[in-house]
Amino acid sequence: MEIIQRVCTLSGSLTLLEDIVASARHSGIPGAIRRHDNPRIFDWLMDSFSFQGISDRVARDYLARYGNARWVDIKAGFDSEPSCPKLRSYWLFSDCRYDKGSFSCHEPDHIDNCALPRHRLRNGRLNQLAYSFYLFVGDIAQGDLIGWIDQQFAACAGGSGAMAEAIVGPLRGITGLSDKILTMTLSQLLLGAGRARPRWFAVGKDMIAIDTLVHNFFHRTGILDRLGTAHAYGPACYAPGNCADILRTTSQHIDARQFNAAYPTNFPRFIQHAVWRYCAADGLNLCNGNRIDDKKRCQITYCSLFQKCDRKRLKPQ
Repeated sequence: MEIIQRVCTLSGSLTLLEDIVASARHSGIPGAIRRHDNPRIFDWLMDSFSFQGISDRVARDYLARYGNARWVDIKAGFDSEPSCPKLRSYWLFSDCRYDKGSFSCHEPDHIDNCALPRHRLRNGRLNQLAYSFYLFVGDIAQGDLIGWIDQQFAACAGGSGAMAEAIVGPLRGITGLSDKILTMTLSQLLLGAGRARPRWFAVGKDMIAIDTLVHNFFHRTGILDRLGTAHAYGPACYAPGNCADILRTTSQHIDARQFNAAYPTNFPRFIQHAVWRYCAADGLNLCNGNRIDDKKRCQITYCSLFQKCDRKRLKPQ
């Protein structure tokens, strides 16, 4: 508690919620949500989904230079009635296997006339993601992604965690979409809608994703060992008592209103963002592999956590 409270004080964003809402407004997302505007929501989500597997700077530069797969262009490809059997439905699309480098796929007889490879995306997996997502909106969400989210929430009897899984679970089946980027992007969407949608806000504020920076922070500081929950990075981070639970439990005891009176009292997304920001190169750039030799104990004596941290090696010598 003492360590994470200190991290929130040092690196917790005082404007996290305001920044999310402002960014969404700048992109016209609240209005698009009210109108159930699939094309605008799809394009915005696709831009966010493109920030995976590479640094934000590289992804941003690539999008600025080559653009992204847009709803209107994908729709035009489907309007021409593609011959590929993979494009007939969301359920048939799996195992497309389009590879940009080799210009190959699972249906080579149809690739020359297929619209999917025509989008100049960073890699073939993103091309597959765009088409899988488009088919999801049509076949699973019945052409109304916003309405589908509302229906999923309304049909869920559990709390915010269960409601989050009610949308994350089905969307997890989209080809090429990682859990981390899916969870963070959905949190942005739900919070970006503003407090006019209280159910969306309640789910969005509780959505967190554990990346390597957050997991490694818990390891290096000794928090995992102290709690008897040492584990390797991956799915185990979401097991009972592990990284995700540590964040959520801690959040219940740190009143986020001390950082911004407009924040909800219990704000797991803020806690997770503070830990990430403490470690990330784009944040305080302290607790990460660029600054610390993974085979040695941390030697950053000027770090304010130095005296409280166990400074555990990330890897054996």
